[in-house]
Amino acid sequence: MGLENFMRMLKEKNKFIATILAFAMIPMSGLATDIYLPSMPSMATELHQPESNIQLTLSIFLISYGITQFFAGSIVDSFGRYRISMASLALFIVSFLITATTQNIFVIYAMRVLQGVLSGFAVVSKRAFFVDVYEGDERKHYLSIMTIVWSVGPIIAPFIGGYLQKIFGWQSNFYVLAGYSLVLLIFELIFSGETLKKRNPFNVEFLLKEYDTMFKAKDFFYGMVMCGLSYSMIMFFNLCGSFIIEHKMGYSEVVAGYVSLILGFAWMAGGFLGKALINKAFLPKIRYANFIQLLLIVLMFIASYFSNNIYSLVAFAFVIHVTAGFIFNNYFSYCIGRFPNSAGLAGGMTGGVVFIITSAISYGIVALIKPQVQLEVAEGYFVLGILGLFILSMIKWRKAHV
Repeated sequence: MGLENFMRMLKEKNKFIATILAFAMIPMSGLATDIYLPSMPSMATELHQPESNIQLTLSIFLISYGITQFFAGSIVDSFGRYRISMASLALFIVSFLITATTQNIFVIYAMRVLQGVLSGFAVVSKRAFFVDVYEGDERKHYLSIMTIVWSVGPIIAPFIGGYLQKIFGWQSNFYVLAGYSLVLLIFELIFSGETLKKRNPFNVEFLLKEYDTMFKAKDFFYGMVMCGLSYSMIMFFNLCGSFIIEHKMGYSEVVAGYVSLILGFAWMAGGFLGKALINKAFLPKIRYANFIQLLLIVLMFIASYFSNNIYSLVAFAFVIHVTAGFIFNNYFSYCIGRFPNSAGLAGGMTGGVVFIITSAISYGIVALIKPQVQLEVAEGYFVLGILGLFILSMIKWRKAHV
């Protein structure tokens, strides 16, 4: 099992199995982010921590995941995909086991930072795998499947997590992730291999110059901000939803898992709607979506005075998340395709900025409002909707549109 094992190229006969393994590793970031959402209230109780400290475990994961995306692409181009995938999986196993067995919140924070970094490398190295191995229409086909697989992770994770929490407790989420990583590691060792033909030297100067050019493109910059605000709506609910459903409304972890599953479909529906309306004028459809979003949030405010149950909370969250998914899908696709000659870097930068904005804003709003009831959830959505309106006004005023 020497070093040559980590240097070997992917064999043609193993291409199909290696592709399946790549698809299995892609949702890792979503699983690591969302599987323990229904367990957050129990973690707070068992670890004797306030809600905000447990919510921080999600935010710091997203920040480290975001920052990693800035440079992961270049590192994977320099050192190869396979070695980095293998190292990520090995460290995943260790970090998930430590998270499951510790009672110290600061150790959990450290492991969540590490898991965010590893998720960044795992996703970027497997995205590069498809570009290396396939060409033309076949590549497009696999990359579009990859996007769907990536978005399925955060949707099914809390649903699984709800049952794990009910039967085994919060630690089981991390044991399952460690087991999943171990299975992937074994199969990768047997069937996968390096797919990078030509290594690019890791060049910090080049990176900074490219990022500087991208940042100065106003349409790209505001596009990333709009993506961050849209994703913040989802993450805002993820941070406070389980606490409201379990602690305030008295439902079980399984119900909290089902709610996450339903809202995951809302996000996907917004994405599909974005694809369906792909040929419509860009900025007008974004403005309409933001207007409908604000209208729904105002209706949610009004409804809060008449009904404050799980059905109205989830119904309003659902339609608001559809609008967020719609705006995100449009702007994310736009930003990734904005610099075709540096698509990898543009993708990494967009992902990085989006996750950093999302984690900072969603955690900030939750810490400020401390939502306990539907009305306060509507307040959080309203802040984000108004910020979106402000950015869209800036785009118009600064003529930073497409």
